[in-house]
Amino acid sequence: MGVATFVLIHGAGDVGWYWHLVEAELRARGHVTVAPDLPCDDDSAGLPEYTDTVVDAIGDRTDVVVVAQSFGGFVAPLVCERVAVELLVLVAPMIPTPGEAPNDYWDRTGYAEEEREEYDDTIALFLQDVPPELAAEALARGRDQSDARMGEPCPLRAWPDVPTRVLGCRDDRLFTPGFLRRVARERLGLVPDEIDGGHTPALSRPHELADRLEAYAAEIGPR
Repeated sequence: MGVATFVLIHGAGDVGWYWHLVEAELRARGHVTVAPDLPCDDDSAGLPEYTDTVVDAIGDRTDVVVVAQSFGGFVAPLVCERVAVELLVLVAPMIPTPGEAPNDYWDRTGYAEEEREEYDDTIALFLQDVPPELAAEALARGRDQSDARMGEPCPLRAWPDVPTRVLGCRDDRLFTPGFLRRVARERLGLVPDEIDGGHTPALSRPHELADRLEAYAAEIGPR
């Protein structure tokens, strides 16, 4: 694939700004980027409305590569059901199964049994390797994540027939490498690739993440 449209889906309680450094990298290389704000803080919005937001932002663009961070993994496959997508990339993701409610993800993946350190501080858990000023801005821009509809089953019928890559972070304190490897194997039959860094590589390692995304896109041609 030459010029791609990278559709960047942020995680829970966040905004499209999360991707701004990666967007700058990809645009400088000639690609198109779309990074909408999901209606995270709207109690009336659930996964269908999140999906609508992304689909509307894509419009009639083509050569689409969908990239989803963390909770965005619940939205991304729903987008792939409605838009022609060449590639799906999940970064430090949640990986849903058909009909699974987001609130049930933790129990159904055995998250509590996973060996990991506990962190009460948001920066220590999510942003430990992000420059302090950038981490502070990320917290200031973040929004409260509504839980009102997180108990609803995901409307995903089956994993989309789209080439899928999973990219984990070696220093992720939320989804440790061992946890993500197990979930990706059990749910997708995939072995994740890995990069250095914590849970938010679009802020801590934007250049390296853009390199990975561009390399993934280059591996495939239009279907």
